[in-house]
Amino acid sequence: MGCLKNILRAVILTLAVVGFLSLGGQELITKYISQLINPSQETMLERAKKVGDFSALNEEFELEKASGMFGYNGVVAEHRASGQKFIVVDAASKPLFTQEDIRSDKLEEKIQNTLSKFKYQAISVDEIKVTKHGEMNSYGKTIPYARFNAKVSKLPIGDVSGIISVAETKNGEPRILISANEKNKYSQLISEEFFKNIK
Repeated sequence: MGCLKNILRAVILTLAVVGFLSLGGQELITKYISQLINPSQETMLERAKKVGDFSALNEEFELEKASGMFGYNGVVAEHRASGQKFIVVDAASKPLFTQEDIRSDKLEEKIQNTLSKFKYQAISVDEIKVTKHGEMNSYGKTIPYARFNAKVSKLPIGDVSGIISVAETKNGEPRILISANEKNKYSQLISEEFFKNIK
């Protein structure tokens, strides 16, 4: 009797699976898994809200990741045409840099000291040289930035250029802004276009 019960359950389960698949169940499962692995831009924008409002970005930019990094909430984005990368980090819980640091002559030393605190880095940044200071707009305010050149190891590219900045939200919470690309491909105009659209 027990054996017959198990066979009957197996038959019913098999029929249920076949019925589910024949009614488009495979597409539902595939779509669900795809959304987990490659979330839509709408999903990314929703996740990114912890860091800022990225909804005003145009289609030139793509949000790649919005999640926790090294104990901080962050967003990683890319300029589709040039491959230039952008990182925005919510540093409210443990501030890494201030706007005064960005304006300081000792910024290179501060960056090196900060990077040395992160163990198991996926990349290693060496020989950071600040080349220029300036201002741009982000989070609805004028903020300072520092332009830098650096050597990067553990990546196929060697020399990068970019900027680092600190913005403040309406609530006064700090956000670290970084943009970088290969040294000969970096564009300050692309950086300013991206960061000015974050609120």
